[in-house]
Amino acid sequence: MVEENAEDRKLPFSRPFAVARASSTAFDMRIDADAAERAATAAFLDVRSVESLSADLRISPWRRDGVRVKGTVRAEITQNCVVTLEPLEATIEEEVDATFLPENSRQFHRKFNEEGELIVDPNGPDEPEPFAGSEVDIAALVIETIGLAIDPYPRKPDAALPDDLAEDDGSDDEAAPSPFAALKDWKNKSE
Repeated sequence: MVEENAEDRKLPFSRPFAVARASSTAFDMRIDADAAERAATAAFLDVRSVESLSADLRISPWRRDGVRVKGTVRAEITQNCVVTLEPLEATIEEEVDATFLPENSRQFHRKFNEEGELIVDPNGPDEPEPFAGSEVDIAALVIETIGLAIDPYPRKPDAALPDDLAEDDGSDDEAAPSPFAALKDWKNKSE
């Protein structure tokens, strides 16, 4: 999840959800980030700005002591074009479906190899995320979803490098001889 550098990078906002609230029935949650939260999220995700950030989620019980969070995350962001550095607007709309279990739950079925490394099936379903205490921070899931959906190299449709910065493709120079050309000539001489 987003919390890979939890000590270094605090999440820009939080929406704790008490798991006990969804122990017997589903709970609908709407998240609308305010201006300060959007500004902090822009800095956290290293984008120019976040104009809107919302999520419509359904939180339901999962495997006795866990929860499942399913819904849609939306954001309007502005990034810098990687070529011109001009503002470039982007719309993000992502479906989210995640499960959470208490970190001490016996229901985790994680597999480890002989070295103690976690074995993950890239084509299989996502494993539940562990949580500590009695709450899950739903904002962490929302921020992670947006972060993963951001184009890492945004580029305006007709953006091009100026001629003086464009790389020379070497088409005017003579082509460098192939390292195998000598072997080809050697083979022809030996026949």
